[in-house]
Amino acid sequence: MLRSMYSGVSGMKAHQTKLDVIGNNIANVNTYGFKSSRTTFSEVYYQTVRSASGASANQGGMNASQIGYGVNVATIDVMQTRSGFQMTDNGMDVAISGEGFFQVQNSDGSTFYTRAGMIRIDANGNLVDQNGNFVLGVSGDPLGKPATSDKIQITVPANMAIQSSTTEYINGKSFTIEAQNPTKDGNIAFNFASSDRLPLGQKLIAQISSSGINIVLNKNEMFESLTELNNQINLAIKEAYGGKEHPAGAFTIKLNEGEITWPLSGQTIASTDYNPTLGSVVLPSELEQLGFAFNNVSTKFSGSGDLSAQLRYDLTNDAYVLTVKSNGVEYSGKIPASAVGSGSIKLGSDPDSIELKHPGYTALHSARTLMGLADGEDMIDSTELGSAVASQASKSLGFGSKAFSLRDGTLGGPQTVSDLINIGIGSDGIISAIHNQLGLINVGRIDLATFANPQGLTQSGNTYFSVSANSGTVKIVNAGFEGAGALQAGALEMSNVDLSKEFADMITTQRGFQASSRLITVSDEILNELVNLKR
Repeated sequence: MLRSMYSGVSGMKAHQTKLDVIGNNIANVNTYGFKSSRTTFSEVYYQTVRSASGASANQGGMNASQIGYGVNVATIDVMQTRSGFQMTDNGMDVAISGEGFFQVQNSDGSTFYTRAGMIRIDANGNLVDQNGNFVLGVSGDPLGKPATSDKIQITVPANMAIQSSTTEYINGKSFTIEAQNPTKDGNIAFNFASSDRLPLGQKLIAQISSSGINIVLNKNEMFESLTELNNQINLAIKEAYGGKEHPAGAFTIKLNEGEITWPLSGQTIASTDYNPTLGSVVLPSELEQLGFAFNNVSTKFSGSGDLSAQLRYDLTNDAYVLTVKSNGVEYSGKIPASAVGSGSIKLGSDPDSIELKHPGYTALHSARTLMGLADGEDMIDSTELGSAVASQASKSLGFGSKAFSLRDGTLGGPQTVSDLINIGIGSDGIISAIHNQLGLINVGRIDLATFANPQGLTQSGNTYFSVSANSGTVKIVNAGFEGAGALQAGALEMSNVDLSKEFADMITTQRGFQASSRLITVSDEILNELVNLKR
């Protein structure tokens, strides 16, 4: 009777332990990287009332008679099964697609292992997890470096000192504005305008605002050269800056392409109307009948005057060749078989060229067939003269047509995480980022840990695991190699808790606890009957 009571007690205790495990699983159903646990039971020792005996010639064998003493919790296993991913669209969230664990180190220097990849970068450039513990791997460019367990600190190579500058194409000319000193203060915008309200003799003024530097030129004043314009601009900036030189030093406008005829007025320099006057082409009627039309004539067109035309099919190259002659100068171009539809053809090359619209290879082939021409015969050999007039370049520089935004200026020297953009983690664990000067660079690598028996790891809280005597020695590997899974950025591994299974286990555990408690009640009633025998 006492044995049955204590068996009931052991049953209640075992089922209570299992219920505790189930409760912990259900509570962590939405914990990223959580691994559920499973409780298994085993029998307690047995008391042998009668030993087994073997059979003889006179008597049969007898089995042993044993009485059990209840149940015990045999194991509480961690189920290291994979779970699904939840996409977070955060490039610093990482999931492991396969085996392995992230390595983290706390303030005491102890190393733990986890499947939860909520990774961030702290103010000192250290890679840390959601608990502020250091993520381990390789710092800097990982090329050629073996997998390790070091703290990952995002470091950026030293930057070169660069003056801010910008290049713009205006009216067929290339201009560059450059600051004298390497500094971020030179990353500003220049805006040009003209005015007739400035006093006679004052060529320009500078206005400094949060949006940049505005240069207002006197419409009626003349500038003899680009050097004079630069000098006047820097004097005006110094005056607007309270008599001090701008931190970026002097600014210089340089002409990279084209020519400028000086002197120019302030209005001509800052004008927004800088489009050239287009030339014209009057084609021979035979070309017009085939669908050719005027498009443009370059400003340097040297054959201005009467022109004639020749069109033939080049069998060798499967193309139509158009040649226009103007005052003895030839301009040629090809319409290849790939030009199926209508388009444009440039005869000659810049800056001395004629540009015409054409009907397309297919239309010309059809016209040639209708004309019944053999290979090598000219479709057109015009004696009728047309004419062409060159375009006229604008005299305006057109500085007022757009803002000159100077950029990339820097003092150089050591860089920090704040100088990086688009930080991301690859499937191989390599952390990359974009630097405005260095381009795409690798700044670290997350390495993974694998174990011979991951189920043998000890749970340490905060979704961390620790090495145990039965987990096997830790092996540090690169993500995606030596049995470790690749990394998936922008995702987190969800809990592997199966709610349907947990609720089913909860029902059977409740019934097991209830049955064990009933056993104690019945044993108590029997004891009560035994006590009452005296009466």
